[in-house]
Amino acid sequence: MPRHRIRAILADRLGRALHYLWSGWAGLAALAVLAAIWQAGHEAYGPFILTAPLDTLAEMGRLMRDPDAQSLAFLTLQRALSGFLLVTAIGTIAGIAAGYSPATMRLARPLVTVLLGVPPIAWIVLAMIWFGGSDATVRTVILVAALPVVFVGAAQGVVTRDPLLDRMAEAFGAGPVKRFLRIALPQISTSLFPACSLALGTSVKVAVMAELLANAGGIGGALADARINLDIAQALAWVLAAVALLIAVEYGLVQPVRGEVETWRRADRPWGIKR
Repeated sequence: MPRHRIRAILADRLGRALHYLWSGWAGLAALAVLAAIWQAGHEAYGPFILTAPLDTLAEMGRLMRDPDAQSLAFLTLQRALSGFLLVTAIGTIAGIAAGYSPATMRLARPLVTVLLGVPPIAWIVLAMIWFGGSDATVRTVILVAALPVVFVGAAQGVVTRDPLLDRMAEAFGAGPVKRFLRIALPQISTSLFPACSLALGTSVKVAVMAELLANAGGIGGALADARINLDIAQALAWVLAAVALLIAVEYGLVQPVRGEVETWRRADRPWGIKR
């Protein structure tokens, strides 16, 4: 590859990274507002009801330096991430296939309604009966709770795409695979990635909930211990740890992949201007 081409690619990557970091200021401002409300609640109700944000951060830092606590957090991350990747793979393939087949979509719609209507706690109880307090319980509940979200997002992307663009590409001689990758997939991604973000949040929440109720270790098991000991600081620290894991996966995996797929969104957007 010529050097000027390599320099252009590196400059483009650097520009994307700077734009990505710059857009994080809005998120930090929102977190600062949340911390201010949290501090007001602490001053109103006292440390027994709501620990101060800085004290909670100190407790979380202490937990993250503990090797046993690190193992618990990694166990929850491993369960939630593996469940999310499984949901994304199955939901995307099934959703795209159903989107191209109206008959399949009509058959799948009642099933999606049923799966979305059953509360996750009911699936946790059933999975505990089937699998006990094991990894299979957590992953099964994640699969059932988050799969419909990704499925609907992928199918909706196929249904709402512009078919005229596909016909135009076909008239210019583009084959089915090229038309799907260059024309259909970017349109599908506009509804698929928000669904994946929602599924990721659902995966983490359901994983912690299943661990707590099934006594399967992880952050959920640590939260159960904090509840028994009435240790509000440790409970909030574990909640913060779960949120930190969610943010790390969201902005370390999902959003960078979205930025690579949706490069066309930046074509008409100056650097630093966000909508």
